[in-house]
Parts: sequence; C-alpha cells; structure tokens
Amino acid sequence: MNQEAANTEKVYHVKSCDLPVSCPSKGMAVWNSHPKVFLPLEETGEAICEYCGAKYILQD
Repeated sequence: MNQEAANTEKVYHVKSCDLPVSCPSKGMAVWNSHPKVFLPLEETGEAICEYCGAKYILQD
C-alpha cells in the first residue's frame, strides 16, 4: 500500500464527501508527521493546519 508523504503540498482541494477532513489526511503516511488535527472546513470552506500551514479548500 503506497501512501503519499505527509505535508508535502501546501494547498489541498477536498470535496464534501471527504468530510470530516484531518491533517494529515487518511491517505498520508503519519509516521513522519505532526499529530492529527481535524479542520473545520464546513464553516468557511477553507482551513489552515495549525501545525504545518497546509491550506485545505472545500471545492463543492
């Protein structure tokens, strides 16, 4: 099972079917990342991870 490296991009586009969204996300390897945090995308349509600064944008 290949997982993408955690926190390698600075902007992630997600869909409402992906909610709830966490950083690192489900498909990312977590062994080399920060603690998992859930992001409140439902409120404004975007959120920034407090640990790594990655921006998550809700597309639909």
